[in-house]
Amino acid sequence: MQGKGVRRDLGAALLGTAAAGLPVYLVGTMAIEMRRTLHFGTAALGLAVGVYYLGAAACSVPGSWVAEAVGGVRVMRTMLLASAVVQVVIAGVASSWWALSVLLFVAGGLSGAMSPATNLFLVRRSAANRQGLAFGLKQSAVPLASLLGGLAVPVLALSVGWRWAFFAGGMVALGAAWTIPAARTSLAERRRQHRAQPRADVHTGALAVLAAGLGLGVMAATGCTAFLVSSAVHIGYRKGTAGLLVALASMTAVAARIASGMRADRRDRHHFAVIAVMLGTGVAGYAAVAAGAGLGNRALFAVGAIVALGFGWGWNGLFNFAVVRSHPHAPAVATGITQVGGRLGGVLGPVLIGLIVAHASYVDGWLVTAASAALGVGVVLAGGRMLRRAPAISARAVEA
Repeated sequence: MQGKGVRRDLGAALLGTAAAGLPVYLVGTMAIEMRRTLHFGTAALGLAVGVYYLGAAACSVPGSWVAEAVGGVRVMRTMLLASAVVQVVIAGVASSWWALSVLLFVAGGLSGAMSPATNLFLVRRSAANRQGLAFGLKQSAVPLASLLGGLAVPVLALSVGWRWAFFAGGMVALGAAWTIPAARTSLAERRRQHRAQPRADVHTGALAVLAAGLGLGVMAATGCTAFLVSSAVHIGYRKGTAGLLVALASMTAVAARIASGMRADRRDRHHFAVIAVMLGTGVAGYAAVAAGAGLGNRALFAVGAIVALGFGWGWNGLFNFAVVRSHPHAPAVATGITQVGGRLGGVLGPVLIGLIVAHASYVDGWLVTAASAALGVGVVLAGGRMLRRAPAISARAVEA
């Protein structure tokens, strides 16, 4: 597919991924207002965000199976419609931490099923020599959701209230569902094709190690996004300015994901080595955030946040691209496995950092994010080495 069709499909994947992931970033950026209204503390905030990622982890692999069976576009549209409903319900009736957490678990499950379906969609509907860019654009939706969450602070949370931000998020998800193109085959034909194909083989051991590396990197990034606004306010930033800082750092992550994807299309290997370098640069960013928080240096804090999210969170599109390139016959299943690690990292990051902040300090929390990212560098390199040494698996093409 060329021209307008390519742009439409990429736009649908970008907007759909951002809309499905928006609830957790709205919670992170509007935490101060939500904590005041719903009466919960810092540790409870981390736990609520962790519950979202727990739901995503639980639905990642099952969602990949469903996507392979019925097609990516059907799963994408259904998940977005359901996400719109959940966000409107949060806006309308969430009156306690428990209610918010249950709804976030559901929202996370929808996002977890959405991700492998979107990966399958991109593999089947984008040219092979442009898939790095396609995945970079798709994964840029994640920091884009964080950017939207950051902008929601001065635009909505501080003017008409945080509930309207969730209502707006529901409308974004509804609009994103409308952009998903129609399936190219009927559901009956798709299911017949799926039943006729042999069971997909994947390099489970290597993917499990890569999932662990992804989890460590995501643990650092989600811990960062969940508490960046609160930490910034703690050292003297105004709440609106802190939200804008998250938006700026997220824009850097968007640029990094797109740029790394474009570069990946020009080389055939070493993708996991590049990921390790980017994640390692992110370690320096997390350390700078810790130093800025400890010294009360807002400039150092801001630079560290931009580096941490720009590089330490800017490699996810390249990661998914590298995984699907190694498993072109089963992209949804392969990324469904690795995304379990990423989602579990999303569980541990906010919960662990929240507990550390509540019982120690923000500085200690930021040091833990740096250590997690540093450990992730080694694990990603080990998983990439295992994948290179694994025997090749022949590819097969299936409609998205």
